[in-house]
Amino acid sequence: VTYTVTNFLPISGKDVITVNPNTGEIRLMGALDFEEVNVFDFRIEARDKGTPPLSGHCSVELEVLDMND
Repeated sequence: VTYTVTNFLPISGKDVITVNPNTGEIRLMGALDFEEVNVFDFRIEARDKGTPPLSGHCSVELEVLDMND
């Protein structure tokens, strides 16, 4: 199974969120700032290597909390 991430809202999510294509693990590549963006929405697709390949998807909502308040 391989995992891909698509449909980032906002598009800046591509710069700070990554998904491991082999495990599907979601990781941050940078710091998140509540004042800039407080919610990221994106979609993850899992596709197998069968013939024909089958796929499934899920929607992920990542909420950034303001730890100063």
